[in-house]
Amino acid sequence: MVKIRLKRVGAKKAPFYHIVVADSRSPRDGKIIEQLGTYDPMTNPATIVVNKEKVEKWIKNGAKPTDTVKALIEKA
Repeated sequence: MVKIRLKRVGAKKAPFYHIVVADSRSPRDGKIIEQLGTYDPMTNPATIVVNKEKVEKWIKNGAKPTDTVKALIEKA
């Protein structure tokens, strides 16, 4: 099953995330299929950059976003 989820790439105590499409069996920071955007919770307010066309394409193809990613997409 393919999921749209967060991949952490930030330093210790300075999180930064990529919004990615990945196989649900792969580890959180493991192999990805495609990067769809970024999320930076350290800025005030948090910065969310999402490619909406790619997200729509992947959801139509059957990818399920996680609860956190679904909330971020709605905010963006």
